[in-house]
Amino acid sequence: MQMLYNSDSFVVVQFLAPADQAGGTDTPAAQGGFEIVDKLAGKEIYLQGAVADHFQRGVEALVQAGPSEEKLDEFIAGFTVLAQQPVVLH
Repeated sequence: MQMLYNSDSFVVVQFLAPADQAGGTDTPAAQGGFEIVDKLAGKEIYLQGAVADHFQRGVEALVQAGPSEEKLDEFIAGFTVLAQQPVVLH
């Protein structure tokens, strides 16, 4: 688990499956993913498989372009519209 991004609006954490850490990704289920927490809405979503790949490619393209926090938040918000899981604090 590695925190990749933390703004006033979002937190993005990457989870690596054991196969990812060893360099192999035999099946989509063996792949890790990304958890995105929408701080303002109080919801989270977990991305894996093709959606996680799309998310990662988009973030990498933004990083190469030298993004602002606003552009990253705007991109991330496009994925959180599907978030249904409420964030629960223990």
